[in-house]
Order: sequence, then C-alpha cells, then structure tokens
Amino acid sequence: MWTVEFVSEAAIAEVEALPRDLRARLRRIVDLIEANGLPALRPPDVKHLEGKLWEIRLKARSGIARSIYVTASGERVMILRTFVKKTQKAPRREIELAQERARKVK
Repeated sequence: MWTVEFVSEAAIAEVEALPRDLRARLRRIVDLIEANGLPALRPPDVKHLEGKLWEIRLKARSGIARSIYVTASGERVMILRTFVKKTQKAPRREIELAQERARKVK
C-alpha cells in the first residue's frame, strides 16, 4: 500500500502556505497515489525532473505549483519541496533544495 509523507516540517509548511485550491489539487493527487499506487499516475499529473526527483504538477484558478518528491524504501512517496511556479522550468535553486532534502530520505 502506497503512502505519501513529508520529509520535514518545512515541507509541510510549504504546502500549508499554498492557496486553498492548490492544496485541494495536491490532496486529490495524494489520494490517488494512496488508493491506486504511484504507477497509476501519468502526465500531466507527474513528470520526471532529474535523477530520482519527480514533480507533482498542480494547476488551479489561483495559479500553478509544483511538489518535488522521491520514492523511498517500500511504497513511500516523500514530498521534499513545494513551491508556486513562476517560470517555464523549475528553478535550479528549487531542485537543489529538493536534492539536499532528499539526502535525508532512506
């Protein structure tokens, strides 16, 4: 059974700072992962970034956001970083922060 967890309190705070409609979109995708497993998701909901990093793509009336995640041992998805997207590509600093947080995941 798949579970979705946050790597830190900072990762939880980032999601809580999102507008309500974007949080609801993330909740819907998390529910899909937990009900059907990560392999059931396809683009445009998820996209590979680089290495072990993937992103959950969120779009709602208030804007666009991304949650960067990795898979951990067992069937666990660890959300590393969530941010409101303002540019075409994920900013390098966001990917580097997610990579730094990913080092804590086992």
